[in-house]
Amino acid sequence: MQTLDKQYVLPTYNRNYINFVKGKNATLWNDKGELYIDFTSGIGVVSVGHGNARVANVICEQAKKITHISNIYYIEPQAKLAKKIADLSEMTGKTFFANSGAEANEGALKIARKYGEVDGEIKRYKVVTLQNSFHGRTITTVKATGQEKMHQTYFGPYPDGFVYADNIQDIYNKIDDKTVAVMIELIQGEGGVYAFDKVEVQKLAKFLKEKDILLIIDEVQTGIYRTSEFLASMLYEIKPDIITMAKGLGGGVPIGAIFTTVDVLKAGDHGSTFGGNYLVTSAALEVLNILEEYKESGKLDENFIYFEEKLKKIGEKYPKLFEEVTGLGLMRGLRCRGAEIQDLVYKEAHVNKVLVLKAGRNVIRFLPPLTITKEEIDEGFIRFENALKNII
Repeated sequence: MQTLDKQYVLPTYNRNYINFVKGKNATLWNDKGELYIDFTSGIGVVSVGHGNARVANVICEQAKKITHISNIYYIEPQAKLAKKIADLSEMTGKTFFANSGAEANEGALKIARKYGEVDGEIKRYKVVTLQNSFHGRTITTVKATGQEKMHQTYFGPYPDGFVYADNIQDIYNKIDDKTVAVMIELIQGEGGVYAFDKVEVQKLAKFLKEKDILLIIDEVQTGIYRTSEFLASMLYEIKPDIITMAKGLGGGVPIGAIFTTVDVLKAGDHGSTFGGNYLVTSAALEVLNILEEYKESGKLDENFIYFEEKLKKIGEKYPKLFEEVTGLGLMRGLRCRGAEIQDLVYKEAHVNKVLVLKAGRNVIRFLPPLTITKEEIDEGFIRFENALKNII
């Protein structure tokens, strides 16, 4: 297994050589038959759980008919998914479909740059982002990311026009007459599962609207009910000009989306060969149907409360290891008292067969499937606490 991987796959990841062969909701089995509890959902992707029968059936049925043709033809499930996104967001706008979060953010930046052009002359082009943000790994989205460690010189030269603010308040200081947009995550995922203050965000949104500066909200991780509402923007009670989505939208298949109220792109301005094909849009439609039903039943919010209570008890019980609980909904973190503790917790969790993630600011990140059961939550935290007992 390791030999094959190391010989033929580019080493861009620090592999953990566990070979998972089956999954059911938040439970995984490796090739040895060992059971793991998944508190990561593939970094927020498998929103309706592993091996979801409804999604699998839709994928199989669609694959028997047609998986891909071309965006030069009408794609019925794509149009239906675009309508579903508009309806669930409670906004009037249109959607472009891509294949990933990075691609969605690239497209959002193109929309903003075109919006800033008047009569063929570039008037505004600068985009303000935040320190500790993460927007993708393409050349442009890496530069949009407000982390100096991501701006390695060997990938340069980078596109210019990006300005980094220290926090929400500092954004006002970074705006000038060349600024066309502000791009932020409402909860920084890679940046430590850090949720920004609702009132500060609302004030910023109002200010930008008055100045005709676009507000781009990167909801690649926070979107698709991850924070209890369809979009975190709805939880914050704001209406951005552009919203990007990916991860949990496909429930495991690769899809990205740009929802925008700014209708400036014309035929030829942007495109994607694979984006929005029959297979992924059919799967995403079923994912949204499942999660909409789950939300309306009250079970989604029950899960949020149950998981939060368990996490807070861990934080309170082990104050020598953790400073605070971070995040919202099922996008959660435990901030460790140092990077060394974070590494130990991460490694011991894997030893005890519960999957967690690392994030910035020494945070252990939790992104379980939204459909995780209380039994899986209980078992996962038993294993996680066993891991902590090995550290104390």
